[in-house]
Amino acid sequence: MLTYLIRRLFAVAVMLVVIILAVFCIFFLIPKWAGIDPATMFVGKQADKESIEGVREKLQLDDPVLVQLFEFFKGLFVGRDYTGGGTTTHCGAPCFGYSFRTEQEIWPVLTDRLPVTLSLALGAAVIWLLIGLTAGVLSALKRGTLWDRLAMTGALAGVSLPIYFTGLVSLAIFAYQLDLVSNSFTPFGDNPAKWFSGMVLPWITLAFLFGAMYARLTRATMLEVMGEDYIRTARAKGLKEPVVIGKHAMRSTMTPVLTLLGIDIGALMGSAILTETTFSIPGLGQAVLKAITDRDLPLILGVTLITATAVVIANLVVDLLYGVIDPRVRLG
Repeated sequence: MLTYLIRRLFAVAVMLVVIILAVFCIFFLIPKWAGIDPATMFVGKQADKESIEGVREKLQLDDPVLVQLFEFFKGLFVGRDYTGGGTTTHCGAPCFGYSFRTEQEIWPVLTDRLPVTLSLALGAAVIWLLIGLTAGVLSALKRGTLWDRLAMTGALAGVSLPIYFTGLVSLAIFAYQLDLVSNSFTPFGDNPAKWFSGMVLPWITLAFLFGAMYARLTRATMLEVMGEDYIRTARAKGLKEPVVIGKHAMRSTMTPVLTLLGIDIGALMGSAILTETTFSIPGLGQAVLKAITDRDLPLILGVTLITATAVVIANLVVDLLYGVIDPRVRLG
């Protein structure tokens, strides 16, 4: 298991370096090749030439590409200094630069919003796993019954209906008409009970979409697993059906579910734009949407790197869980 862990950690390190290189090319080289000047975006089109040159010098945009790449890596791990106009500004690690609009450091902005998005993703994941796995397993075991048809019809509706539709409908019914939950976001530190009340609908809305996909995947995988030889062998040995399903069938069923879970949770760290916008949740999704509107490249860069890192780390955790669930992974 230790060898497997070391191998996976090395692969993660290589992947993160590749991601950083790709992000650097996308945000620093491609705009330059396209004739877009980040210095102009920082100070605005109406700024004079002297101001633009000052920003270009401070951001080191005229340095050779390898020097810029070195400074970019250095900023991420140990921080960097921006020198221009006779002043030096230190940007602490991890340094994603300064916002083109507010001129604030990007990292503090992201850390303010990251816990909000993390609570949204993890809370919804717990619900959609409970709903998706339960509905999928029961549908597979009761194939062709009324329960199977109703569950798969609900799953089809969940996959088909967009988040902004189910979100607005749930807000209209449960928040405004019935007044069962809060219709606004409250920070956890201000009022935990009101925070929970305000997060219930976003969690359920996300879980309705993702739970439907997990129910269909679990059902299809479980049906395939239940026809395997080792399941028939387990039954022939006289094992009780709950043991056959829980100890043998579910292990194989969980492998594709874990794969999808790692991708979904990681991706939600920066792409829950529709949910956060619908429910006015100040998370990373809203931040990146505003950054795109404002053409705030450093903020977009920061969210991109955080999302990519979250996907890589989530998949690392999934790979380690593979080794726990399936011994063949460790031995391989």
